[in-house]
Amino acid sequence: MSRVPKLSALLAVGALALTALPSNAAPPPSESELAAAFTTASAKYDVPREVLVGVGFAETHLDGHNGTPSQANGYGVMHLAGNNVNKTMSEASKLTGMPVAELSKDDTSNILGAAAVLDSYADQAGLTDRSDVGKWYGVIAKYSHSADAPTARLYTDEVYRVIARGVRTAGVSTDPKTVTPDRGAYAKAAPLGTAAVDYPGAIWNPATTSNYRVGRTAAITTIVIHVTQGSYAGTISWFKNPSAQVSAHYVVRSSDGEVTQMVAEKDTAWHVRTENPYTIGIEHEGYVDQPSWFTDAMYRSSAALTRNIADRRGIPKDRAHIKGHSEMPNNDHTDPGPNWNWDYYMQLVNGGDPNPPVYNFTTWGSGVNVRSAPKLSASVVTTLPGPTRVFVECQVQGDTVTAGGYTNNWWAKLRDQKGYMTNIYIDDPNAKLPGVPDC
Repeated sequence: MSRVPKLSALLAVGALALTALPSNAAPPPSESELAAAFTTASAKYDVPREVLVGVGFAETHLDGHNGTPSQANGYGVMHLAGNNVNKTMSEASKLTGMPVAELSKDDTSNILGAAAVLDSYADQAGLTDRSDVGKWYGVIAKYSHSADAPTARLYTDEVYRVIARGVRTAGVSTDPKTVTPDRGAYAKAAPLGTAAVDYPGAIWNPATTSNYRVGRTAAITTIVIHVTQGSYAGTISWFKNPSAQVSAHYVVRSSDGEVTQMVAEKDTAWHVRTENPYTIGIEHEGYVDQPSWFTDAMYRSSAALTRNIADRRGIPKDRAHIKGHSEMPNNDHTDPGPNWNWDYYMQLVNGGDPNPPVYNFTTWGSGVNVRSAPKLSASVVTTLPGPTRVFVECQVQGDTVTAGGYTNNWWAKLRDQKGYMTNIYIDDPNAKLPGVPDC
């Protein structure tokens, strides 16, 4: 069912060169076509354009991957899926009348299909004010088809972070937008656990017991690097799905390096077939063919995790013992692929730092701004809830920040001589407080 268009704003489109495709692959729409697809779908189904772009960017960075499915059997820019819990692909086909083959391979159709599904969910939720982006929280959470409410909140919060930052990629632009998410029932969704089993910098959020084996039949000798072929929240949800029959010990987020542990190291995750008994698997959010997911924050966080595992377990920190999925016997996967920078990663694993970490600073007050560089003029990359007064410390890449009841692996590792510190942030280096080191 189409609606009378309510949203008509057109955003400027930048030009990008198209990547050459195999001759048998359907070419993606040009940049202007992709941007226009979001505008058309927004108007036809009365879904805010920011919502559509935010969902697509959080799912795929707006890359349809030429119709190649994700690990959860999701397709296209909007990750329309067909599995035992997420049936957005079949719903989109029914709502639009378009065949699954078209929805899977054509980005414009895929975006229209997702808009139709979101429109249907909004109708079911009784959402009348379609223009209030903050009111779409529950609809977006439903679109995720996450395994539980905390994971749905993890997914939807990421979409709203994308909306707040704005998007400038793949020829699609949205301006940064200040939105107050109306979490509704998800406001009470319990935050993800923080009692990590093995790695103190990780969130503990266990996979279903149907997706791994308790115990080991061999000594641990190898760490395996994976790429999820999907989003962070989507991967966590998939490992909690009993039908997945797959898991990894850890999952690392692209944007900030947050680490979730899903299987205890003493247990056998199912990630490299016959080689599971002696390996520890680390999944990284993103897609093999899309280097934009492999951020410095991800490399540094993952390297710190790998170094910790290797040191604790006496595993040599070399490429004979830290391998990619594609390098393991009896496996046919290609991850982490040619875009993974092994030289840089192994330098970090071994304590080298070819690019010294960028320090981030906050200001005084109840809203704690984390900035992209050690200057008050630097852009604010996120805002953390905090106390009215905060301590001042230097912040180094790697570990967790705890504030307002939540623990996140931001860019920071906050330490004093006693180890980890809670509610410690970096402040204005010009404050010159007694006993406080300058960063």
